[in-house]
Amino acid sequence: MDFKIVIDSGGEIPEDLRGTEQFVSVPLTLEVGSEQIIDDGHISQRELVAKIAACPTSPKTACPSPEAFYKEFSANQAEHIYAVTLSAELSGSYQSAVIGMNMLLEEHPDTKIHVFNSRSASVGETLVLLKIKELEESGCSFEEVIERTEQYISVKQTYFVLDNLETLRKNGRLSGVKALAATMLKIKPICIGNENGQIEQLDQARGMNKAIVKMVDHAAERAGDASGRILGISYVNCRDRAVMVRDAMLSRVDAKESVVLQTGGLSTIYANDGGVIVVI
Repeated sequence: MDFKIVIDSGGEIPEDLRGTEQFVSVPLTLEVGSEQIIDDGHISQRELVAKIAACPTSPKTACPSPEAFYKEFSANQAEHIYAVTLSAELSGSYQSAVIGMNMLLEEHPDTKIHVFNSRSASVGETLVLLKIKELEESGCSFEEVIERTEQYISVKQTYFVLDNLETLRKNGRLSGVKALAATMLKIKPICIGNENGQIEQLDQARGMNKAIVKMVDHAAERAGDASGRILGISYVNCRDRAVMVRDAMLSRVDAKESVVLQTGGLSTIYANDGGVIVVI
């Protein structure tokens, strides 16, 4: 292999790339009630959504260990090795990957390896993986891939709308009063991942359909010239809604292509049933 990309399970590997030694996922651990679930794709999204809904306590997650990253970095070594992780501001996965990289470099100091902080999650990580793949296959040097991918990460933006605030409420991301009031009034927050990889509320709307329209408006207006970029959509148990968002975005922005993916376990926990994530 000329290159290998290791991504944590906060991001989704497209179906046509799964199951290869070149594109590998390192799983996080999900804790729903007393059950621990390895986020390796073996639990269905619908089953996980049902478990979350039935759980009276907050689902929790744990990032992969440095050893888990090291194991994948050192297996079937390629000339160039890249890792893509959840936003370092939201998870310890990035730090684990960096430690795993340093463990490998202690043994093989000449290894060309780099860890990218996606400053995003879900399909935001996927698009970073696809950017690395595109640059490698176009013949870019290792250094060029790093420079151009970091530039891409700095300009892409992540938006999402949640139909269900329960996981955020249970995790203390919203006060109980605010979450209850928002639920009663059917107010849906439109959120954005800022340039530091943190989550901010950008807007809100009463009802999911109005929130989706507002999210598309914000994303399209801020996208600028998207002609060289991929539009990414991921969703939790609402493919029709995700396709509607994709079509609305493509009518407004000149993206070169689009991908629509079902969220993996980690993003399913936090976006919850009905959530939609847009990255452009």
